[in-house]
Parts: sequence; C-alpha cells; structure tokens
Amino acid sequence: MNRAMTQLLRLLPLLALVLSRLAAAEDPVIDAVRQADDARVAAMVAADGAKLDAILSDSLHYAHSSGTINDKAAYMASLTSGKTKILSVVFEERTITVAGPGVAIITGKCTIDEIADGKPNKPHLSFLDVWRLENGVWRFLAWQSNRLTP
Repeated sequence: MNRAMTQLLRLLPLLALVLSRLAAAEDPVIDAVRQADDARVAAMVAADGAKLDAILSDSLHYAHSSGTINDKAAYMASLTSGKTKILSVVFEERTITVAGPGVAIITGKCTIDEIADGKPNKPHLSFLDVWRLENGVWRFLAWQSNRLTP
C-alpha cells in the first residue's frame, strides 16, 4: 500500500467522527420548536394563563383522545379554572419534523398525569401536534391524540 493510501486510512476514523458530530448537531428550527413545546408543557403544569395565551395559536384546534375538541378559549379555561390539572407530561418518544416553511410537526408517545373533573387520570397517548411560526414566534396550532392500549 502506498504512503498516501496509508495516511488516508488513518484519517478515516477521524473523518467519521467529525461527520457523526455534524449529523448530530441540532437544527435551529427543531431546537426552537422543542423549546416552545417544553414551554407549553411547563405552562400547562403551572396553569399559567398568560404563558398559555402567548404559546397557543388563536386558531388552536385541540382534539382530546376522548373525542372532545377545544378551541383556544375552551382549552385555556379548562386548564386555568382547575377543571383539569396537569401534574406532569412524560415523553416516551418525541420526534420533531419541519413540514415546510414555518410549520413543524411533533409525533410521539407520552403519559399525562392529570386530575380531570376531580378524578385522577393517567392516559398513555400517541400524539401529533402542529406548530406554526406566527409573526416570528412558534405557536401551538393543533393537537390530536389517541389512547394506547396497556
């Protein structure tokens, strides 16, 4: 084997490492949407109406796993009135995909620990949510979930 080939073979592991690090680097849009989603969950747990108002799109379409559908006002009222108290949201899977300019979707599985109408509830869900860039801010546009069988 000639000297140039030997040097190239020695550099291949380093090149592979650099390429894997670059591939693992976060896309700034995906990172921004993840941060917005984390803020949404924190606002839900805190039942913080002002933060929810800033995060939720005015066009919100929230389809619960029960089949109930809320607009922004009804969803916020449920969380801020105490009718529904979110204790935690634990993501088992959460994949963020940029669907087009200014639109991102999140798919995954989660467990929501909540008290709904005074009763404990801990649904294990498969979900799809949609985020839209509105006036330079990522806003939560839609949610659709399905209960997973135990």
